[in-house]
Amino acid sequence: MSIKIIAEITTYPVGEGTSLSKFVKEAAKEIDIYKGIRVIHHPMGTVIEADSLDIVFDVTKRAHEAILKTGAQRIVTQLRIDDRRDKSRKMEDKVAAISNER
Repeated sequence: MSIKIIAEITTYPVGEGTSLSKFVKEAAKEIDIYKGIRVIHHPMGTVIEADSLDIVFDVTKRAHEAILKTGAQRIVTQLRIDDRRDKSRKMEDKVAAISNER
């Protein structure tokens, strides 16, 4: 069974004004070039699907550091991990599970 870990990453600078898209864009670019993961960006963060916790942590670190490279002095990064080991599933399976129950 191929285990997939689903994680949500939100990262942004603090104290850099009201529009943060130029900073968040750099983090998103870093996530997008990471090989071997699936990515869905949404208005409040990014969801990734990866084969291991090490990959999730590495992607998160790279996104965080991409914002540091823009010159930001303070960054908030939040990470939520769904590590289910009893069955293999994808991001879309979680959405389908609640959509089909209606």
